[in-house]
Amino acid sequence: MHYYEEDDLGRFDEIGKHRPDLYRKFMEWYVAAFEDGALSRREKSLIALAVAHAVQCPYCIDAYSQACLESGSNMEQMTEAIHVASALRGGACLIHGIQAHNAVRKISM
Repeated sequence: MHYYEEDDLGRFDEIGKHRPDLYRKFMEWYVAAFEDGALSRREKSLIALAVAHAVQCPYCIDAYSQACLESGSNMEQMTEAIHVASALRGGACLIHGIQAHNAVRKISM
């Protein structure tokens, strides 16, 4: 047994149990955000897969891996999107190292 249960993804609607009005509004927005627009559903699914990895949501990784395949992406494209997210997250971590440099400079003065 582990913390994340694969079956929990199918229980997502339970989140709306106590405030169905808010859940309904969220779902309307969520569905609209993934409709074809300036970006295709395929492109949006790749973005979602990359973000899912950046925020480390196993449910989203499962859901958007499937969405990517269903919208015509292949593993090479999906892997590249994951690398882009990883590179951005790594760069964001590194740039915060400047804060340590600044702190040491202040302390050393």
